[in-house]
Amino acid sequence: MKNHIKIVTLLISLFLASQLPVNKANACTRVVYHGPNGTYITARSMDWKDEIPANLWIFPRGMQRNGEVGRNSISWTSKYGSVVASSWDIAVSDGMNEKGLVANLLWLVESKYPVFDTTGNQKGLSIAAWAQYVLDNFATVNEAVAELEKKEFVIVSAYIPGTDKFTTLHLSISDATGDNAIFEYIDGKLVIHHSRAYQVMTNSPVFEKQLAINTYWEGIPGTIMLPGTNRAADRFVRASYYINAIPKTDNKRVAVASVFSVIRNCSVPFGITSKDEPNISSTRWRSVSDQKNKVYYFETVLSPNVFWVEMKDIDFGENTSTRMLPVGNDKNYSGNVADLFTEKEPFIFAGL
Repeated sequence: MKNHIKIVTLLISLFLASQLPVNKANACTRVVYHGPNGTYITARSMDWKDEIPANLWIFPRGMQRNGEVGRNSISWTSKYGSVVASSWDIAVSDGMNEKGLVANLLWLVESKYPVFDTTGNQKGLSIAAWAQYVLDNFATVNEAVAELEKKEFVIVSAYIPGTDKFTTLHLSISDATGDNAIFEYIDGKLVIHHSRAYQVMTNSPVFEKQLAINTYWEGIPGTIMLPGTNRAADRFVRASYYINAIPKTDNKRVAVASVFSVIRNCSVPFGITSKDEPNISSTRWRSVSDQKNKVYYFETVLSPNVFWVEMKDIDFGENTSTRMLPVGNDKNYSGNVADLFTEKEPFIFAGL
């Protein structure tokens, strides 16, 4: 009888999971590993239904930036150097700065940004530069939250150039102490979730509901069953279970390999598409940021190798140049590629 009850419970859980809202957009997953002796590692997958060309960039300190939304754009000078992954060379979607702060942009179809008047007094920042703004200006999550909760500017979004898709994103950040924060614009207002416990983020639904879904699944032992589809809610549950089930170690080789295994488990097989469920999108690339040792790992699905950037080998000084490493067009790399970057004029962030 007890076994029958367990089976019925599991069937009900599967049914409930199948009734969760489908994410009507492209999908990604982000996880943060908490290991011993200051071992913190952040990983993310980039899932997109079409090819999304990525290049790696080295940005030094002292860069003059602006929000790219017209005369009311905010402006700043970068305090910290960073290694980032661009999307189409019009936006930064992922990266880590020299202090170990990591920023990841993921799709959130429920996002709704404030109406921005280019002739008004409200300051603005293009959504394409949101992640870079954080990497340029802050060393810790606490610093970023303290500044952004002042709401002295708003995020300004627009259509992805050349498409009819309006950009709807939320931002996650983590630092070298294992702290985390999630930033979302819901009904035109900035919502900030700040806790070391927020180790996982996917796409829809909004983060608050992601937490509620995971609470439900915590009552079912992960060794018995986990939701296995590509849906955002299912990926959230799997990532939450596995990131805390893998070995807790400060062995760099084992820890990084373990985190890679988790983000691969939450990835979508290459070539998978679904006309009726656009949320199911192939994983294009993955990054893993070792925030203790300051190493940025990267892999694309079209390359057989993992390669990485040892930040200790990079001069981020104000008098150094911007450098770029092309990743698309079937480029193959392996090992530390810090010395393969070449000088390149920085791209201009997409804006208004």
